[in-house]
Amino acid sequence: MSPGAALDGRQRRFLRALAQPRRAVVQVGGAGITPGVVAAVGAALLEHELVKVRFHEPDDKRGSAAAIAEACDAHLCGVVGHTVILYRRHPETPRIALPGAGSRARRSE
Repeated sequence: MSPGAALDGRQRRFLRALAQPRRAVVQVGGAGITPGVVAAVGAALLEHELVKVRFHEPDDKRGSAAAIAEACDAHLCGVVGHTVILYRRHPETPRIALPGAGSRARRSE
């Protein structure tokens, strides 16, 4: 997958399932998305590839989720409550193997 390629639904679902047991590694407070928050999320993505970011009472959850994903050059995998799931493939040594786009298991008849 190239860095700019969009994730398909199956890949996002796979990443949401991987993220489910994880805790949020970055908390975004009342000040919103600051350069420090973007730097912390970027560092967490470099370390883990898949992170959860927790917002404290955001005015616009979807807008804030899209803004932080764009600022960090990451894929937005989902929003659950006030928690955002972000994915960015490690540039040198990716740890998460995504399912191939469009590779469905066929049922035998």
